[in-house]
Amino acid sequence: MVLEPRDLVVVGASAGGVEALCTFVAGLPLDLPAAVVVVLHLPAGGSSALPAILARSGLLPAVSARHGMELANGRIHVAPPDHHVVVEDGVLTLSHGPTENGHRPAVDALFRSAAMARGPRVIAVVLSGALDDGTAGMVAVAARGGVTMAQDLDDALYHGMPGSVMRHVRVDYALPARHLGAAVRRHAGELVETSELPTPSALLRLETGFAAQKTIEVDDMGEPSGFSCPDCSGTLLELDAERKRYRCRVGHAWTADALLDAQGGTLERALWTALRTLEEKVSLARKLRMDARRRGSEGLAERYSRTEEESAHAADVLRSYLMSDSVGAQANADRPS
Repeated sequence: MVLEPRDLVVVGASAGGVEALCTFVAGLPLDLPAAVVVVLHLPAGGSSALPAILARSGLLPAVSARHGMELANGRIHVAPPDHHVVVEDGVLTLSHGPTENGHRPAVDALFRSAAMARGPRVIAVVLSGALDDGTAGMVAVAARGGVTMAQDLDDALYHGMPGSVMRHVRVDYALPARHLGAAVRRHAGELVETSELPTPSALLRLETGFAAQKTIEVDDMGEPSGFSCPDCSGTLLELDAERKRYRCRVGHAWTADALLDAQGGTLERALWTALRTLEEKVSLARKLRMDARRRGSEGLAERYSRTEEESAHAADVLRSYLMSDSVGAQANADRPS
């Protein structure tokens, strides 16, 4: 029998997550016998002030994670923008691996790698956020014997992420953010059996490899879904029929909810492109009509005039639809609370 301490806390958040993270870290003690790694969905450009914010919110120091940084107990390691953070052999690896649900860093990428590397030594926490990043990673943590926690829905500004986790995992704790720190304290450092862990699934290894840029392309990880990847337009393969997860051949990952949300954005961009094309068609038909009239070609001018009117009418209809917020209203209707 091999006993090792629970010494890794992984935390994921998105919309409304800064407030939840500040409240959560305020409950962590200075002598926490575990390293903390945090992923918050961030824009790709620039730097993040999150390490400084979290350092001011609690007793633990917080730093931006660096490639090859060793995990240190009693320290918060924050994922930098535009990088996945992967746990490997006691160090953090940063990568530009394929986005997951449109995000890099992604919560799932961190959680899966933690489950692979440390199994039952992991404590995973999902806080406020829209959609469902973190669910697949939490499933992996639970399957490998880790402790699972989610922010109580009445306490979360956005229910999507913690709600999705609770629908798919029987979490050990569902608490307000102010109480989750105490729950982590209870389990951090406790000894757990690690010698008889089940072998990680081939899918878990594969997806962790994508995040770390060690998997390049896979043809046989699932069946073609009939859907296209919003990031690269490649065919999406269905990985998990029960939880509706997809990846394209180069690695972009989507859940059904995230895919639906991204398709809404793709549709709106396509409609604006169509409106611009129609307006250009109106302008060109008008120019050709005027040129034909100057040459005395009335029959040709009439044909161009009909094209101009038809295109102008179509553009007016499409512009009215776009400007009426119908697209935004539909996107909001599709977005989980």
